[in-house]
Amino acid sequence: MIHPILKMGDPRLLRIAEPVTEFNTPALHELISDMFDTMRAANGAGLAAPQIGVNLRLVIFGFQSNSRYPDAPVVPETVLINPVLTPLSDATDDAWEGCLSVPGMRGLVPRWSALHYAGMDQFGNHLSREVDGFHARVVQHECDHLDGILYPRRIRDLTQFGFTEILFPELDPAMDD
Repeated sequence: MIHPILKMGDPRLLRIAEPVTEFNTPALHELISDMFDTMRAANGAGLAAPQIGVNLRLVIFGFQSNSRYPDAPVVPETVLINPVLTPLSDATDDAWEGCLSVPGMRGLVPRWSALHYAGMDQFGNHLSREVDGFHARVVQHECDHLDGILYPRRIRDLTQFGFTEILFPELDPAMDD
């Protein structure tokens, strides 16, 4: 089932999400399936449960290719519950980000270049990965939603924030709906 995605300004996006305490339940599997359906329908790279109004520490992400990020490498489809992120160094990279909750806009956002993330999958199995580049960026972006943070709060220079169609006129205007 495809859910409406909350937009910036909705107070539910500002909450600190609650930990998931029950795994491998029909309700959790249905929620995750709905989140993947919703993410794919919106051409997203990831989705956090709070973006569809569910106040749980659950994110999904991953794709083979994505029209919103045509140059991005493959990111494996992942379910990450109760995540813990640890930077592997102090190094950061700035890159353009968009968000399904901030449609039609992009901003230049600093993120850790490489990190370790850990958490659980939907079955209660431990998940642990070291990642860098776009994969690391997607994880950080989605996990920010669990703490009530939307990417515009991370932008250092607001002259590097604006409408996608103005900043990147060469891109397909439908890619940031």
